[in-house]
Amino acid sequence: MRVAVTGSHGLIATALAARLRADGDTVVPLVRGSAGPGEIAWDPSAGRLDPAALAGIDAVVNLAGAGIGDRRWSAARRAELESSRIALTETLSEAVAAADPRPRVLLSGSAVGYYGDRGEEELTEASGPGSGFLAGLCRRWEGATAAAEAAGVRVAHLRSGVVLARHGGALRRQLPLFRLGLGGPLGRGRQYLSWIALEDEVGAIVHALRTETVRGPLNLCAPGPVTSAEFARALGRVLHRPARLPAPAVALKLVLGRELTTEMLLAGQRAVPAALLREGYRFAFAEVEAALRAAV
Repeated sequence: MRVAVTGSHGLIATALAARLRADGDTVVPLVRGSAGPGEIAWDPSAGRLDPAALAGIDAVVNLAGAGIGDRRWSAARRAELESSRIALTETLSEAVAAADPRPRVLLSGSAVGYYGDRGEEELTEASGPGSGFLAGLCRRWEGATAAAEAAGVRVAHLRSGVVLARHGGALRRQLPLFRLGLGGPLGRGRQYLSWIALEDEVGAIVHALRTETVRGPLNLCAPGPVTSAEFARALGRVLHRPARLPAPAVALKLVLGRELTTEMLLAGQRAVPAALLREGYRFAFAEVEAALRAAV
């Protein structure tokens, strides 16, 4: 299978490319500017991707997007988050739809932030969207694949939870404090955290690529969501350190801004991977402590 991948230098895309190549597939990165051998050049900021460049591509995995939690959501940052997801995905989707022959499948990124802050409610792919900037961003991000869907391409939306990996993502930022014994839950720690091991994030994407019945929204998260307090205790046990110092909500808001803190760090999504389980995916890590132990 020839698989085109956007966001090819990111944490998930790098691990996905390694897995696909190990399986004997060909990975074709979509890159900005000049393309090297085995790459496809495009300019998503200008909305340019030649559909002819996708000739011979069997599948496309869209993992591009500016880091959602990297810094405060100023007006300029919100615009960047939107354009790096919505406009980019529209460009990609339209090129997929216009290609001849078309790729058979498009897997496109999203997040469990689609559901908003839902407390203890169990969330499956059938649950409706939430409110707020992040939920609206995810809803529009998923809607940006409309051209490919209308052209008959199989499309799935990857609603990822927090991906656990030592060398990237949220866990990398948390580890230094936890190793010093200064870690703990975010705020009161009651909010649910939908997490997934990097191995399962990649495994679920590969499963979706190869399973013809997989389409629509997919919760990419382990079947055992935990609260922020439970996560902190598990990480503390893995590192043999205390994990009882909460990060106060007021301090998080001062550093990262009210909106990002409220909608990402203190919001809870108790999402479960109903569609993945129904489609036969078997998780390597279903319990958070085992996933953290493997990661660190």
